[in-house]
Amino acid sequence: MRIKNTSLFVFAGFALATFQVHAESLVDGSAEAGKTKSATCAACHGPDGNSAVPMWPNIAGQGATYLVAQLSAFKDGSRSDPMMGSQTMMLSDEDMRNIAVYFESLPGTEAAAADAGNVEKGEALYRGGNAEAGVAACIACHGPTGRGNPAAGYPSIQGQHATYAAKQLRDYAAGTRKSDGKTRIMRDIAARLDSDEIDAVASYMQGLH
Repeated sequence: MRIKNTSLFVFAGFALATFQVHAESLVDGSAEAGKTKSATCAACHGPDGNSAVPMWPNIAGQGATYLVAQLSAFKDGSRSDPMMGSQTMMLSDEDMRNIAVYFESLPGTEAAAADAGNVEKGEALYRGGNAEAGVAACIACHGPTGRGNPAAGYPSIQGQHATYAAKQLRDYAAGTRKSDGKTRIMRDIAARLDSDEIDAVASYMQGLH
């Protein structure tokens, strides 16, 4: 099930998407140079930044600020992944900015769908959190349409593969992913979600457009 917002949420989502397409990137980089440097990225993330493999993330349309932060985290080891670690070791800071600006400029995919059986639970968590468990609503940082907040460095999560998103939430919960820094915001939230809730909200994100 592909999830679409109505009334105000549709307008807000359209306005934000339009802003991201037409506004200049918040990162000082060259999309043209980034395209040239991104050839190796296509093997996992697809030539257009939309991965065909659910375990690897879609990065087309992702905020450049967030992408630079993650590339830097892979390079300095604060986010661990053998493949990404080896790839980023060869990138300069300028390379990272250029690659990030390039992928930010690409349109995201709308081909993903949510599991219809998980939509109700996933939507409740995404939009309302779980006050009893101390889980904040995802919408607070990632927005009503899942486009994130580029200025704050909060990532776009709409249309993201559920398999990838669920793994990241579990990694945050286990403390094996620490790229939320000193705020621990994602680690603290994910640790309060049970396995079914993680699967439900990850599926909801996948179908959110």
